[in-house]
Amino acid sequence: MSRVWRKVKSDWAAWNSRSLADEPIVRLIFDGTMVRVRLDRKSTSISLLVVIGVRTDCQKVLLAVEAMGGESTEAWRAVLDDLIQRGLRRPEFLIIDGAPGLENAIAAVWDGVPVQRCTVHKHRNVLAHAPDRLHEEISADYNDMIYAATPEEVAARRMAFIRKWRLKHRPVADSLEEAGDRLFTFTRLPPSQWRSVRTTNTIERLHEEFKRRIKTQTVLPSADTAAMLLWALLASGQINMRKVDGWQTLATKPIDQPIDLAA
Repeated sequence: MSRVWRKVKSDWAAWNSRSLADEPIVRLIFDGTMVRVRLDRKSTSISLLVVIGVRTDCQKVLLAVEAMGGESTEAWRAVLDDLIQRGLRRPEFLIIDGAPGLENAIAAVWDGVPVQRCTVHKHRNVLAHAPDRLHEEISADYNDMIYAATPEEVAARRMAFIRKWRLKHRPVADSLEEAGDRLFTFTRLPPSQWRSVRTTNTIERLHEEFKRRIKTQTVLPSADTAAMLLWALLASGQINMRKVDGWQTLATKPIDQPIDLAA
C-alpha cells in the first residue's frame, strides 16, 4: 500500500509541474467548490479551484486543481500565473462561475478574451432575490430567454424580462443586469456551440462526483489530499470527460462585437 501511495503522490507531483506549452487549448472553464479538511487538528473549509481546458480536437482535459483558502483574486491569480508559467497559451474563450475574484484575476492576465458567465449560477442568483412563490414564473421567463434559438430572440426576451421584472419585483431585474453582456457572450458563437459554453456544468458534474465519492469521509486528511483525490478520479479513468457539444464548429471564432443586447 505504501508503494502504491508513493506512486500516486509521485504522479500527482509530475502532473502539477508538467509543461503545457504543447497543449492546444482554445477554451477554459473555471469553477471552485468547498470541501472540509483537517488543518491544525481542526475541521476547516477550503476551496478547490479547478480549471478545465478544451483542446482544438474538442476534448476536455483537466489543467489544474488547487487547494486554496477561498476564491479571492489572489487565489485565482496564483492558479492562472502557474498555468501561464508552464506555457499555457492565451485562450480564445473563457467560461466562469461569476466569482468576482476570478473575474479580476482574468482581467489582469487575459484582458480582451471573451468571457461567458455561467447561466446556471446566475439563474440561482436571480431566484435568491425573490420569494419562493415567484420562482416558477421567474424560471420560466429566464429559461425562455437563455434557451432562445437565435441571438435576436435572446435579445428580445432579455429586454422583455427586464421590463417585466423591473415592475413586478425590481431586485430580480437588477440581479440579471448585474451580469451584463457577459451572460450572453455565447450568442457570439454558432448556435451549435451554445450548449457547451453557456455553463460551467462540466466542472459542476466533476464536483458532484467527487463529493459523492468522499461523502463517507466527513473531513479529508489535508488540503493536498483533497486536491490529489479529485485529480485521481480523472487520472485513474473513474471519470471520463467527453468532447464538447458542437465540436464540429469549435474552430469558429467568436464574432468581434456582441449583438446589441442592451435593454
